[in-house]
Amino acid sequence: MSAKEKAPKETPLMKQYNEIKAKYPDACLLFRVGDFYETFGEDAIRASRILGITLTKRGAGSESETALAGFPHHSLNTYLPKLVKAGLRVAICDQLEDPKMTKTIVKRGVTELVTPGVSMNDEVLVSKSNNFLASVYFGKKQLGVAFLDVSTGEFLTSEGNAEYVDKLLQNFSPSEILVPKQNKKDFLEAFGDNFHAFYLEDWIYKEDYAKESLMNHFQTNSLKGFGIEELAHGIIASGAILYYLSETQHNKIQHITSIHRIAEDAYVWMDRFTIRNLELYHSYNPNAVTLLDVIDKTLSPMGGRLLKRWLALPLKDINKITGRHEVVAYLKDNQEVLQKIQYQIKQISDLERLISKVAAGRISPREVIYLKESLDAIVPIKELALKSPQEAVKVIGDSLHACDLLREKIATTLNQDAPVAINKGNAIAFGVNPELDELRTISNTGKEYLEGIEKRESEATGIPSLKISFNNVFGYYIEVRNTHKDKVPSEWIRKQTLVNAERYITEELKEYEAKILGAEEKIHQLETQLFEQLVAWIATYIKPVQHNANLVAQLDCLSSFAQQAIDHNYVCPQINDSFELDIKNGRHPVIEKQLPIGVPYIANDVYLNRDSQQIIMITGPNMSGKSAILRQTALIVLLAQMGSFVPADAVTMGVVDKIFTRVGASDNISMGESTFMVEMNETASILNNISDRSLVLLDEIGRGTSTYDGVSIAWAIAEFLHENPAQPKTLFATHYHELNEMTESLPRIQNYNVSVKELKDTVLFIRKLEKGGSAHSFGIHVAKMAGMPQTVIQKAGKILKKLEKNHSGEVLSGIKPQDELQLSFFNLDDPLLEEIKEEIQNLDINTLTPVEALMKLNEIKRMLSKK
Repeated sequence: MSAKEKAPKETPLMKQYNEIKAKYPDACLLFRVGDFYETFGEDAIRASRILGITLTKRGAGSESETALAGFPHHSLNTYLPKLVKAGLRVAICDQLEDPKMTKTIVKRGVTELVTPGVSMNDEVLVSKSNNFLASVYFGKKQLGVAFLDVSTGEFLTSEGNAEYVDKLLQNFSPSEILVPKQNKKDFLEAFGDNFHAFYLEDWIYKEDYAKESLMNHFQTNSLKGFGIEELAHGIIASGAILYYLSETQHNKIQHITSIHRIAEDAYVWMDRFTIRNLELYHSYNPNAVTLLDVIDKTLSPMGGRLLKRWLALPLKDINKITGRHEVVAYLKDNQEVLQKIQYQIKQISDLERLISKVAAGRISPREVIYLKESLDAIVPIKELALKSPQEAVKVIGDSLHACDLLREKIATTLNQDAPVAINKGNAIAFGVNPELDELRTISNTGKEYLEGIEKRESEATGIPSLKISFNNVFGYYIEVRNTHKDKVPSEWIRKQTLVNAERYITEELKEYEAKILGAEEKIHQLETQLFEQLVAWIATYIKPVQHNANLVAQLDCLSSFAQQAIDHNYVCPQINDSFELDIKNGRHPVIEKQLPIGVPYIANDVYLNRDSQQIIMITGPNMSGKSAILRQTALIVLLAQMGSFVPADAVTMGVVDKIFTRVGASDNISMGESTFMVEMNETASILNNISDRSLVLLDEIGRGTSTYDGVSIAWAIAEFLHENPAQPKTLFATHYHELNEMTESLPRIQNYNVSVKELKDTVLFIRKLEKGGSAHSFGIHVAKMAGMPQTVIQKAGKILKKLEKNHSGEVLSGIKPQDELQLSFFNLDDPLLEEIKEEIQNLDINTLTPVEALMKLNEIKRMLSKK
């Protein structure tokens, strides 16, 4: 038997399927067959698992047997989002011709490729979140990155080192990332495997190709107007995104009207650890409340998305920050104006996504009405803003487009109750097209016309029960009960015999049927044509509508800040160019909302400067609230610089340019790193990047190793921050009360403690920050409160007393940790001491990196071990 005879016979349908599937090997192909979308083979196995639909077999038992799973075509909007959210790229293959019009196999083709990062489908998108497609390009020294939300037209680009790109990926949370195939390993090493990555051919990532793609799309001769001319790596990343859009059949993209640069130096720097530690918009604890949850009082999808952007990119420009504060103050003081603006914003649908659908030609008649109603709601906002005495609000009012002609055109072209789909009919208003009106009259008066025929024939034949009906098999017919069939005229043509009746047709009915059915088909064609013309005309308004959407989003965010200030007693921070941070009775914005009703939040003062109180060393037991004070300080600074009022009695602060936090145990054990290693990595990143306007928050540094190691490392880090020429403002929380002794030799370190009241056999947490160090750590009290068995508590108490007794008799009790090493290792006449002294004196501390310092320390340690 030949190999050819063994090959399974391929049906014409499967041949067509295999040809289309070969063009989209990485996608799950939804293949339209009749009223169903079918999936085959591996696609079917995946789809049945994700969607919970039945997996069957096609050609069961034959050599061509293959897995099969499908769902009705009208359920696409239910199933498609589930596939995309599971990370699949989905190719939708439709029938491109009417099956009735062909005698051979129906022509089919992919009409859309939906991927996690490229979707216009409302069911896939989340209204208050962007759905970004990202692209990363690996250059020799720097990386380029670009972000596009095809559903809103927002296009952003930047470039920098891996750490900066990582920060942006954390902030923008793209649904999908495009990466050159040759950099797959680099990408996974730098950013992990938490993203849906799609690997493109390397030739796509070329500067000339990318530049040409962008200039062709924007119809410009250069990219200077967008301020990205110099960003070679960013341009390459952006070009790959445009290539990917054409590959996924997204060719109608004129709503992408510009590309913006994310200027690294315009925003507060926060590394990924800080973004994660402060729980700004997502938390690793599934039930945790984030800062965004608490402050988001926006009323429109555009406002919700912009608020996330503002939170990710707090400002450094004093004028821009105070500009936002002034608008918030105006709205807070004029609550009637605020309420009117909020009422109008509530009437506004997702303008950005609606106008994007216009560009893509995928908008329904009802959505066009939503677009008009949204633009209607902007008119009163414009009037209110123009009357405002506040300059920035007046500017917004002046910049808003009334779009009078657009609103009028939609109002006169479409019916107010337009349908969800054009094929449902009755979308175009009366008076728009005379031919359409005439055809509708024929269609609508049909009922009366048929009643007339029915009455006339009944009288002429003397058949009282005669009635005219319609079915899809043979159209309009006259039904006569058997008792009267002898009265039927000879010219009537019998079509069907029932048990109790006969059905007939007449020449008059056939003529009428042709007229009325032809009218309905023509009505559908005309309505579709007129609607498409309207949508094409609306597309000329893309820019003004996007501009309006952006201004409404800004006003929505500022109104949200004002509402938050009114509801929760926030105050306007005073921003200046000093290096001070002075918070009076600051509160944690999230924790204060979580407290039971009637329980007040214990507010605290924090004062930092670069001259006398650069580092605050906060001691106190676990659970006393040290971490809350650290976090609330960072959140107050963040809120202030994003333009919001803040939870405090008063705040005066110089602009902060970088916020670093090392808070809590964010273990990377799953990546094979210990808690201590993670802690040291994060701390090294801080020490290498500090500036004179940095705010550094360190919590329990060194606790991942032994006590003596921990104290030594914490001491060395605090000393490094104190001696660093940048003198960054630092809050250093620790339960190593030995660090209180640092103030004796380092003048800009001040000791504070979170007060605790000691009762007979328990402790009461007062949660108030007070001057002075804490004497001991109350660890055993905390263990007792946590429900530790009594025998363990008693044993721990005995061991503690024994240790305290042993140490109290030692000479070492009054000696600082840095002196301890010297006492334990050296005899003052030892020649080794001279050698080490020489090593240390030859070091240039100012140019030494933390890693080099650790290596030098290791070298000295080896010298000692040889002793």
